[in-house]
Amino acid sequence: MSDDFKEKAQRWEADIEAKLSKRPERRSKFTTVSQLPIKRVYWPWDAEGFDPNRDLGLPGSYPFTRGVQPNMYRGRLWTMRQYAGFGSAEETNKRFKYLIEQGQTGLSVAFDLPTQIGYDSEHELAAGEVGKVGVAIDSVEDLKILFDGIDLASVSTSMTINSPAAILLAMYIAVAEEQGAAAEKLRGTIQNDILKEYPARGTYIFPPVPSMRIITDIFAFCNQHVPEWNTISISGYHMREAGSTAVQEVAFTLANGIAYVQAAIDAGLDVNSFGERLSFFFNSHQDFLEEVAKFRAARRLWARIMKERFKATNPRATMLRFHTQTAGCTLTLQQPVNNVVRVAFQAMAAVLGGTQSLHTNSWDEAMALPSEASVQVALRTQQIVAFETGAADTVDPLAGSYYVEALTNEIERLASEYIAKIDEMGGAVRAVECGFIEQEIHDSAYQFQRAVESGDQVIVGVNKFQTQEEFKAKLLRVDPAIRELQCKRLEKIRRERDSAAVERALAELKKAAEGTDNVMPPIVEAVKKRGTLGEICDVLRSVFGQYTHASQC
Repeated sequence: MSDDFKEKAQRWEADIEAKLSKRPERRSKFTTVSQLPIKRVYWPWDAEGFDPNRDLGLPGSYPFTRGVQPNMYRGRLWTMRQYAGFGSAEETNKRFKYLIEQGQTGLSVAFDLPTQIGYDSEHELAAGEVGKVGVAIDSVEDLKILFDGIDLASVSTSMTINSPAAILLAMYIAVAEEQGAAAEKLRGTIQNDILKEYPARGTYIFPPVPSMRIITDIFAFCNQHVPEWNTISISGYHMREAGSTAVQEVAFTLANGIAYVQAAIDAGLDVNSFGERLSFFFNSHQDFLEEVAKFRAARRLWARIMKERFKATNPRATMLRFHTQTAGCTLTLQQPVNNVVRVAFQAMAAVLGGTQSLHTNSWDEAMALPSEASVQVALRTQQIVAFETGAADTVDPLAGSYYVEALTNEIERLASEYIAKIDEMGGAVRAVECGFIEQEIHDSAYQFQRAVESGDQVIVGVNKFQTQEEFKAKLLRVDPAIRELQCKRLEKIRRERDSAAVERALAELKKAAEGTDNVMPPIVEAVKKRGTLGEICDVLRSVFGQYTHASQC
């Protein structure tokens, strides 16, 4: 870079500053949504010290800044994996088949709240919640109905389930085997990320330490029996929905990832083997270029962590492969059709950031579970990005942008500082137990809400450009009678199953949980004998106890 050009740029900056007294800028301070300062113009020297060989690398090569595949979307598009689940297994099965007919390329299951926290539909705490925010699954019989007519040997399935992840995976294996599909051929992902539940989402059951033990048991079991399965989806999405910044989303997600990797190594697993089956899940929020930089920074930082901290030598074990969902927290009840535009930009940011799979939210989700018509628009959004915009035709198209590269570097730097602080506290499990991560997210959420209420952060249709028109739309409503249907199904299962065999399987599970044996084999046996999700969770509760809330350290 010539000194002459740098001097010319500095004179230009000074000239602009002098003119601002007569023509001020539209804002007194420019920042990203995450409050990172934005310069007026970015120059080559804003990425000072940037080494393309060290910091960019080649597409599909360490440190994977430019993506995990050499050819990216020129070879194969990302998986279009629309998240779906509501009411009964029959209803959700119909939605799955509709989405497949519309061109969806992977399944993603949403479970109702009782399922997520380990209660059967008949439990008193399940009243009013059965089938409301996802599909109700009480036993393997429900899962058989959920995937009726869908060949599990040929489809990739993601299941958003955490504390009872071992049980749902066991059910999936059982259903697949009954279909004639071998477990070693199954492809998919269980979220299985408990650490983000404590500060951000709340669907935990057991305390952190025994929860980590179950997770490593799943790692070991799948490594031997279900080798194509992604055993965890380490999730920043929910922390971003709870109010974290982009930097915090990267930092807390990767800090949790470090905890899972260390726990697996401590359990005797090989990082070069199980590292290949780790996956991640991020939010695509509203600040377009910040999100692109965030994805690139996360990928590069994780590669360095795996190689330098954990000494991984298998390149695939250092890859950060991730699913993205557009930001549900940005969807507005006011002027909800505007949400179509929001989702389109968020989807584009995920693609330009190199995602492996994508869910686009439906425009009516601020009001209800998505309708069939709105789901189609959400899927079409992905298809338009893929086939009409040209965004998928070249690898990492924003590489070399002075702003994007500088922002990628800054997000990586700040996230690394957070990770170092969490290390000093004793790691992510300790940071969760102490309430540190939860408090940091709460503080960021508060600052964002203050910015919205002051008008510094504009939300179109909410605090600016409002209208008084009432929007009317046909919304999806879940029939409350679904709980009665589930209770009858539970009665039938208990009446027809071999109760003695179930009791033996549950006793074996308790014995494994109290000792050091892997809990997955007895869980698989219990679900095959038609033990219910609630019964299995109750056995684990009796051994591990239940988590209440973080203490202040």
